[in-house]
Amino acid sequence: MGPWRCLLLLPLLAVALRAQQQQFMEYVERRLTLLEERISQWHDQSSRYSTELRDFKNQVLGMLETAEKEREAMRSEAESAAVRVDRLEREVDYLETQNPAPPCVEVDETLMEKQVATAKQRKNEKYTKLTDCSDTIASVRAMKILKRFGSTSGLWTKDAAGNSEKIYVFDGTANDTVYVFPRMREFTLFSATRKAARIKLPYPWVGTGHLVYDGHLYYIRQQGSFQVIKFSLANKTVVDSSVFPAEEQIPVFGLSPFTYIEVAADEEGLWAIYATKEDEKNICLAKLDPTSLDIEQMWDTPCPRENAEGAFVVCGTLHVVYNTRLPSRSRVQCVFDVSGTLAPEDASLVYFPKRYGSHSSMKYSPRERQIYAWDDGYQIIYRMEMKKKLEV
Repeated sequence: MGPWRCLLLLPLLAVALRAQQQQFMEYVERRLTLLEERISQWHDQSSRYSTELRDFKNQVLGMLETAEKEREAMRSEAESAAVRVDRLEREVDYLETQNPAPPCVEVDETLMEKQVATAKQRKNEKYTKLTDCSDTIASVRAMKILKRFGSTSGLWTKDAAGNSEKIYVFDGTANDTVYVFPRMREFTLFSATRKAARIKLPYPWVGTGHLVYDGHLYYIRQQGSFQVIKFSLANKTVVDSSVFPAEEQIPVFGLSPFTYIEVAADEEGLWAIYATKEDEKNICLAKLDPTSLDIEQMWDTPCPRENAEGAFVVCGTLHVVYNTRLPSRSRVQCVFDVSGTLAPEDASLVYFPKRYGSHSSMKYSPRERQIYAWDDGYQIIYRMEMKKKLEV
């Protein structure tokens, strides 16, 4: 191709190149425009999303603030309710301790003489048993020391006839308030009395010979003569009372001078262990009617008062526990069977493990076959090994 033809093609090539450059620039411009539109759209959407997120955040913060205020209000209401419940519990406890006017317990001399005469008519007669219980104590199978609570002398027990697990505590030898723990666990774990309910009795009790039996508290009151008070644990009222038909009473145990009457329970029912000046060397026993508190029968036992520290009844057999003036090892050294099926010389002389001092109370539980003892401020459970009287 000649030079002149090349010169002719150069303008055409230049035009073609400019056209291509124009098309490329238009393409790039369109792409940039589209990209700008998308960036603008993204900015718009981002701004909208940011606004919505900010509004949602403000809404959530408002809801959280409202919830916090409501939580504080609920907590304040709960605290106020707890205060009201606590106040109500205190008021209920106070109302429970307030008994109606107690019945007037006056000593009817004629009635007392009649009761004494009736009881003496059956004195020392052979007892006709109500049950087929023929067991006696063979040995102390185990001893468990629960804790140390209250004074050196006192009494603790369960209901000897019912199925309640409540623990009743009489602290000291003269008072008018009984502590009630709902179960053994609460009594064992807590040393203070804040976990215990309080029963304020209408009359103060004396000694450590009291008993809880079939939903009632039988306790001893002294107002000149000695009275047995029957107190309903359900209604917190005195159900009945009776002057104990024994003249010139003296402490029943030589080593426990604060106890004049020991109310005991066994498989046969209620018993009263006492002593009088008429036979001041030995201990007396009486069968009590739990409903009327009348004395059904009385016995003079061969068991001496000297060095006796406590006693309990098992299957109609009185077991008297002895010690020494300087506390040593307690032992059952005298038994008296009211039905005559167990001779004293045939009974096992049971020894209790060495402990701290001497017993101020020993309460036998017929349904558990164990003894709740108070030893120098320590609360102890003795589990008994039993055997038939005919096997002894």
